[in-house]
Amino acid sequence: MAETGALTPSPPPPAGTPLLRAEHFVWHTARVLEQRLFAHLFLNGDADPVETALDAYANDDGGYGHALEPDLRGPASRPPHTAHALHVLDALGRCSGRRVERVCRYLTSVSTPEGALPAVRPGGYDRPAAPFVPAPADPPGDLAATGPVVGLLHRNDVWHAWLFRATDFCWQRIESLGTPRPCEVQAAVAFLDAVPDRTRARAAAGRLGALVREQRLAVLDAGCPQDRPAAAGRAPGEHHFPHDFARTPDSLARAWFTDEEMARSLDLLAARQQEDGGWPVTRRRSAPGAALEARSMATIEALRTLRAHGRALG
Repeated sequence: MAETGALTPSPPPPAGTPLLRAEHFVWHTARVLEQRLFAHLFLNGDADPVETALDAYANDDGGYGHALEPDLRGPASRPPHTAHALHVLDALGRCSGRRVERVCRYLTSVSTPEGALPAVRPGGYDRPAAPFVPAPADPPGDLAATGPVVGLLHRNDVWHAWLFRATDFCWQRIESLGTPRPCEVQAAVAFLDAVPDRTRARAAAGRLGALVREQRLAVLDAGCPQDRPAAAGRAPGEHHFPHDFARTPDSLARAWFTDEEMARSLDLLAARQQEDGGWPVTRRRSAPGAALEARSMATIEALRTLRAHGRALG
């Protein structure tokens, strides 16, 4: 007789296509939000249930909280949660209207004097967060936090007073980068792919791509990345590849890599699907629950990247 209360592992995914195996993983492990989003993106599901699920994370101040970004627990609105909410709305084609106006008011309320978003909001340190998440008393503006949000709003033709200074902040930071962190490069790409001044964006992207290659921020060869030591402060196996920067073939970052380098990167991404059907998360995570929630998000993003680059999912 089985022990009362013992946990039974979920059954292994059926043999089949990457999409079928990922679907099995999502149904068995994901939050309602990611289940609904997966259904919308890959199974022709309606967008309304995704918005309904996202509403559970919304707060009265116009921001989002409640561990929408898994490493930040508790109910308080924080910039990373709100950035993720905009990412979901963008995937639905619904990043507009009154909902986004309220988000922009929240962004205004938490911005630094220079008009940028901090990585974390000051105060509320009694709320749980991963131990590696910084909690300064007066956090500065952060390109990694600001760039993706500004890029998403520009991509969806949103105009709000907050965007003017935030856009200027992104330009200044991107054009002065000397030794960027990979997360800053990713944020810069999100901004440059959508900002209206395309001539300036192409020039900035060209300079940034040269830094990526000179400073070896992306693994470009066909070796085994798991055998390489990670950079200081990163988790074992936390490396970046061309697909991490050029998530779509029309991204400005795509020009940074040869066809062969991009193909190897996508081959690696496809091969990283695990036995349970999901993709791994190589970033440090605060707890098993947060890691599992993050894996569902990573699985959806991996599938979106492969599909955008024309890889068959089945």
